Amino acid sequence: MKRRDFLQTGAITAAGITILPTGSLFASTNAKVRLGYIGVGARGMSHISEGCLRDDVEIVAICDTQESSLKRCRAFIEKKGKPAAKEYTGGVDAYKALLERKDIDAVIISTPWQFHHKQAVDAMNAGKYVGCEVIAGLTIKEHWDIVNTSEKTGMPYMTLENVCYRRDVMAVLNMVQQNLFGELIHLEGGYQHDLRGILFNGKGGVEYGPTATSEAQWRTQFNIDQDGDLYPTHGAGPIINYASINKGNRFTNLVSFSSKARGLAAYVEKLAPGHPNAKLNYKNGDVTTTLINCANGETVLLSHDVHLPRPYSLGFRVQGTDGLWMDVNKSIHIEGKTKGHAWDSADEWYKKYDHPLWKKYEAEAVGAGHGGMDWFVFNAFITAVKDKKQTPIDVYDSVTMSAITPLSTKSLKEGNAPQDFPDFTRGKWKTKKNTFALDDSGY
Repeated sequence: MKRRDFLQTGAITAAGITILPTGSLFASTNAKVRLGYIGVGARGMSHISEGCLRDDVEIVAICDTQESSLKRCRAFIEKKGKPAAKEYTGGVDAYKALLERKDIDAVIISTPWQFHHKQAVDAMNAGKYVGCEVIAGLTIKEHWDIVNTSEKTGMPYMTLENVCYRRDVMAVLNMVQQNLFGELIHLEGGYQHDLRGILFNGKGGVEYGPTATSEAQWRTQFNIDQDGDLYPTHGAGPIINYASINKGNRFTNLVSFSSKARGLAAYVEKLAPGHPNAKLNYKNGDVTTTLINCANGETVLLSHDVHLPRPYSLGFRVQGTDGLWMDVNKSIHIEGKTKGHAWDSADEWYKKYDHPLWKKYEAEAVGAGHGGMDWFVFNAFITAVKDKKQTPIDVYDSVTMSAITPLSTKSLKEGNAPQDFPDFTRGKWKTKKNTFALDDSGY
């Protein structure tokens, strides 16, 4: 669908979007977006890289508590021939001085999970667009705080969920939009990724915390302290778009189950027999499974599996009355179009239904992180800021995919008790329309 056709349909109005910037809060024109970065560690540097590739982005300021991260970022910006960014450091509240700047239109937040909620709320109250890495908050209350602040200030909040823009994921979205699978019945996804080398990387690969680097400094502690689906958005983000969640459909309740936790202790014991970290009581089960009901009758299954040896896979499955797609074996079966009860290789189907956004912007995405999808999610955010429009992953979608974490933890604590899913839209889901990736400008 071309942009002119999209606008002519009035789909934006029909979508019932209520969170939009007023315009008076923005100092910039459409020519350039001025960004502040809160957190420039490993993931933050990925977003710095994307910003340095663009002529319509100015990196005004960066903030981090660690000099090593600032030094690496400083050198990278200089190497790319970009003006030096003002640096903020000195403690976990240093970002507040960055937010006081009037010459920043939007912020990219790439800090540890426990800081996201407060930094995002403060940024929206300061009149900034927010692009935040997952997850949004640690509690349901924090998720509501983000929604309420976005609605109160009119400032959009976007979870930077890059898998929503993965090429095969978007090709399948195109298939869903063209009704290839018929009426959707069941969907699956998750985070199935061997993270042992990330969770432990200091002193021979068996340490975490201050002696480690990158995410092992903080992420491992969540796996020690909390049972639940700690990282649901890679699976849930695309599923939200497939099933039109918050746009004519919604998640109604969920229940979670968790296996025993043996993987991390076994990993440490293999590398360093007798090490104290092999004897820790890891609360996060090695495989967490969450089942979700939808208002329109679909079921969703999410998996969190990061402590065991395995190849990477997000485990997607989209199944309807006419067929299904599964990404683990990269196969599709469509009744009447594939032979008998056999699988077709998905590759030819991906080519046939390649999403128009990928066809248009493939050259720009070459070399970007995670196979190009980092370019798409960054571009979508920047385009929304430039045009002073709603972000394509809005605050409701952002908190919906993230709230699965505290809900799954509560379900497990209560003996696998079902949990009602909050309606963060307060009923607007009934009339909003699904317009994700229908606009060819990069949304």
